[in-house]
Amino acid sequence: MVMGSGARRGVKIGDSLPVSPALLKEKVDGYKEILRRIKEAAVEDAKRPGFDAELWSHFERLPVRYATDLNSRRAEDVLRHQRLLSLAEDPANRPVVEVRLVQVRSDEQDAAADPDPPNSPNENTASNLLHKGIHPPPTFGSSPNLTALVLKETQSCEEGQDNEDLHLEDSCHANTWFSRPMHEIIYSTSEKPKLLHQLTCILNEMGLNIQEAVAFSTTDNYSLDVFVVNGWPYEETELLKTTLQKKGAHLEKQCQPIICRSPLTIENEEASEDTGEEHDHVKIPNDGLDVWEINIKKLKFETKIASGSFGRLYKGTYWNQDVAIKVLRQERIDANMQKEFAQEVFIMRKVRHKNIVHFIGASTKPPNLCIVTEFMNGGSVYDYLHKNKGAFKLPILLKVAIDISRGMEYLHNNDIIHRDLKTANLLMDEKEDVKVADFGVARVKAQSGVMTAETGTYRWMAPEVIEHKPYDHKADIFSFGVVLWELLTGKIPYEYMTPLQAAIGVVQKGLRPTIPKSTHPKLIELLHRCWLKDPSLRPDFTEIIEILERIAKEVQDGERKEKSSGGFLSSVLKRSSTTAK
Repeated sequence: MVMGSGARRGVKIGDSLPVSPALLKEKVDGYKEILRRIKEAAVEDAKRPGFDAELWSHFERLPVRYATDLNSRRAEDVLRHQRLLSLAEDPANRPVVEVRLVQVRSDEQDAAADPDPPNSPNENTASNLLHKGIHPPPTFGSSPNLTALVLKETQSCEEGQDNEDLHLEDSCHANTWFSRPMHEIIYSTSEKPKLLHQLTCILNEMGLNIQEAVAFSTTDNYSLDVFVVNGWPYEETELLKTTLQKKGAHLEKQCQPIICRSPLTIENEEASEDTGEEHDHVKIPNDGLDVWEINIKKLKFETKIASGSFGRLYKGTYWNQDVAIKVLRQERIDANMQKEFAQEVFIMRKVRHKNIVHFIGASTKPPNLCIVTEFMNGGSVYDYLHKNKGAFKLPILLKVAIDISRGMEYLHNNDIIHRDLKTANLLMDEKEDVKVADFGVARVKAQSGVMTAETGTYRWMAPEVIEHKPYDHKADIFSFGVVLWELLTGKIPYEYMTPLQAAIGVVQKGLRPTIPKSTHPKLIELLHRCWLKDPSLRPDFTEIIEILERIAKEVQDGERKEKSSGGFLSSVLKRSSTTAK
């Protein structure tokens, strides 16, 4: 899941991003191990001619992470995934949903347990589970979240063993080795924008707690999303499946792609649908103050900078000026993408600030939908931190943080919420001045002052946005706190977790990035304030700028004193040395 603007993890085989030989070897090794286990289990399908090739084809269409994350003891689950993806290819079957009970165990416990527990329908009740066996573990092993859940259940069990009033169903199944059973949900359909966000929203609305989630996209644009959840009665597995199928069917109708024949604007969308009025280009709200439609004949493409699911970024020239060109993929354009494109142009053409990437123009005539901005030859702050230089030294860090804050203060003063503030969307010029970029999901603040749509990138996302609660510009403050932490550490937030694990931790456990002990005390205080759960208690960017400028002055004054002190001491030492001679 980009997930959301991000969200899905892993590199697709066959994508524009190459897969290294080492990663390819990991995929092959994973395939061989699963194949060996399936054949040792004497699975009937494995005897068919061509089975080995079909299994490899399944692995080949999924990212490397699929092979590396699999619990190899559950080799036969791969055949289930193969079958579900095959069913999803027929629109009549979508969405394909499968639900089963699972239990999380440590590796030692998993090895000691029956590897193939009974799976008959009559055994899917809590009472039968207690007496007849243990459910299989999740297909993708145990994340730290799930392992911690096992420990918590075990501790609760041990503390309550002497309690005579403890119900049988709450007794950890009379065995402190095992956690409570949970449901594993497998969801497969054709890939759609923000599908993972919508699925997590559905699960949250149903009162389910997501303990683990993995999301995969195939090279031919199908999804395989696996959730481990609790909060649903164990004995009602079929009801959970039926409910998810109904909600999924409704989601399928909402997400049907629309051919780019009658582009809609954010102002006249409903009117266009009623009248059937057609346009020969995407209409952007225009107040007549400027002319921004690009002359496509004067736009020259040079090198590709980046590529994603919905667009590509190029370096080029426009009227001999160096520019960055963001081009939408024609095959992915639908009404929703057109609306976001229109919104981005609408916002960018209205903002002018030294710390906002300068908008040059846009082409709104399909199939050449693109946005042209000034070219920032310093690249993104993310690349600077994670690919090139490492963390910033404190004086430069403060300068970068102030640049970001000034750009964001300008946006907020103009009622614009960025909604995806992260180092990848902060660009540097040759002077290392930093500018806010990428307004693909930015919005003008609603009259009510709050919004509810989930958007952004999980590792930087505020808890109220993750939970689909009303939010306002203070969601950007939370994201800025994560950006500031990146500037301090040069690391990826929650780097040992999946994006969805991080999101669950932020909301359910109050998880925040670990601040280095060497951090300036006033920066530590600022980070804690930016990350407060109550948005109203977070500072605004005007106050943040004041705080950062005070710290910068203190640092500068301290450096001057050190230099001054060093000069005095060196002269004293020099005189002492001369006297000694």
